[in-house]
Amino acid sequence: MRRPEILAPAGDMTCLQAALNAGADAVYFGLGELNMRQMATRNFTRESLPELSSRCAERGVKRFLTLNTILFEGETALAWDILKFARPYIDAVIVADWAVIDICRDLGIPFHVSTQMSCSNSAAARFFKSQGASRVVLARECTLEEVARISADAGIDIEVFVHGAICMAVSGRCMLSHGAYGCSSNRGECRQPCRRMFRIHEVQEGENANAEFLVTPHTVLSAKDLCSLPFIDRLVATGAASFKIEGRARNPEYVKTVVTAYREAVDAVIAGRFDRQRAQAWVDGCAKVYHREFGVGLYHGRPGEDQFTDTDENQATTKKLYAGVILNYYARPKIAQVLIHSQPLTAGNDLSIHGPASGVVDLKLTELRQDEKSLDTVTKGQWATFPCPARVRPGDKVYRVVKC
Repeated sequence: MRRPEILAPAGDMTCLQAALNAGADAVYFGLGELNMRQMATRNFTRESLPELSSRCAERGVKRFLTLNTILFEGETALAWDILKFARPYIDAVIVADWAVIDICRDLGIPFHVSTQMSCSNSAAARFFKSQGASRVVLARECTLEEVARISADAGIDIEVFVHGAICMAVSGRCMLSHGAYGCSSNRGECRQPCRRMFRIHEVQEGENANAEFLVTPHTVLSAKDLCSLPFIDRLVATGAASFKIEGRARNPEYVKTVVTAYREAVDAVIAGRFDRQRAQAWVDGCAKVYHREFGVGLYHGRPGEDQFTDTDENQATTKKLYAGVILNYYARPKIAQVLIHSQPLTAGNDLSIHGPASGVVDLKLTELRQDEKSLDTVTKGQWATFPCPARVRPGDKVYRVVKC
């Protein structure tokens, strides 16, 4: 049985480190321009790319650059410049425009065909292979049976999405945001009108021509998040080469939690230890971090049954509250020192510590001390030390995790 790659999103250094620590085999990221998350607050830069590359190389983790928007006339020079700069630091480029494919071939950079190019059959996959592609990210409309047939017949590595947000247009190329706000989702500028509430208003002139209706449920266009953990064994059986987790705009705890779950789930399938009870435990773990209602996408058939959410509110079962920052870490005794800026900390709290070099460190606060004095609680302006088995760094942010 083929062991699929776990491909994690990386929006910034903290998310990157969280993915590496959680056992990702590969990461994908953007450089701020010509990528489908260029409006997100999380993106890498040319200045940070060498460090990203070095961290991944130390772990044997592959690095995939997303240059996956459509290109307009006059933008090929920018794409060429980005790719020429990035070439020494990446393993492949995820592409959605033929001009970028042409540049990759000229520069000798391996490329993966994005789901934006809507490859949904083995004939199309073979064609992309003939044009030099080393991988195809399948259209998200494909069922489990179709993924298996394409993986067997296409003669090229197949990548599939396993977790995260799904566009109402499924494989993308949606025009809603462009039509409503002049911000194209195909340029990484989506304002997500599909997630919003709609009101129908009568426009006919005349007396009493003022009828108005609120569309209910307002999430009529808002797709559920994909969660394939309950049937991950069937996805592994398709022979797909890579399992992709959506979420470059999501937070570091999402990356850590979801990558950890899929790493453990895939390893369990390969070892013959996968069962429904464990699958539910992984789902429950992923439910602690940001997500919409979970669904199965279109893997079990088209159109998807119960495909849209009842609410677009965050369904996470926990939330984090900012407490303070790490002042110091003492490696030999494995003790961290925290300065409280906001939320108080009390022994017994669940903590999550985030930093660009530390990633995400989760722990139970077992005790608090000031020098030799034991404390029950520390409040704003106070410092304290506490046991911390994993290394953290000065400046890392400390959060208290509570149930929603």
